[in-house]
Amino acid sequence: MATYQPLHDWSVTPTEAVALQQQLRSQIRIEPLSTPPRTIAGCDISFNKFEETVYAGIVVLRLDTLETIDEAGVVGTAPFPYIPGLLSFREIPALLKAWQTLQTEPDVVMFDGHGTAHPRRIGIASHAGLFLNRPTFGCGKSVLVGKYDEPSPERGAWSPMKHYGDVIGAALRTKNKVNPVYVSPGHLIDLETALSLTLQCDGGYRIPEPTRRAHNLVNALRRGERMTTE
Repeated sequence: MATYQPLHDWSVTPTEAVALQQQLRSQIRIEPLSTPPRTIAGCDISFNKFEETVYAGIVVLRLDTLETIDEAGVVGTAPFPYIPGLLSFREIPALLKAWQTLQTEPDVVMFDGHGTAHPRRIGIASHAGLFLNRPTFGCGKSVLVGKYDEPSPERGAWSPMKHYGDVIGAALRTKNKVNPVYVSPGHLIDLETALSLTLQCDGGYRIPEPTRRAHNLVNALRRGERMTTE
């Protein structure tokens, strides 16, 4: 069973949540990996519109073959309102429940969301990385903050995303002539490694396989086609 370290309570007000982000961001470490990873997990969340039910999914893949070797899915209730910039307080608790049901603890974790590409530099990938105490990064489908020049149209091209002069992530082309994805380090990883891993997880789609499969899992949970692993 995968474990994590509980750092704080989730029943907080929005003001307390912002203060927690300011406090926790100093603990985030952006650095290269010490050993090459063999497994990678993708994490995603789904909600029904206007409901507080949260569907959380994690899929673990072998990096060399992209074979799915483990997955976990849970259904819970969001403990926090929908507030942009504070979505990790709404989404992480259910993902931690799913994490605890994994049989395989992955070497690195990719989130459908952001790490340092966040107004306070602590998106879901960074925040969850502190709980999981392992390398995490974000691969988002849209921009939260930051400006970038359009990367050239071929797969593998990227350009830095900047916010108030800081490089906070990168716009990465995962397929020729498709919209980029937005990659940013979360915790215990650097941008270069996060970009490399995103490209390595290529299944022929714009979205890399770990988060694409997690997305499919949570949607199947939401439609009642899959059972939870609790």
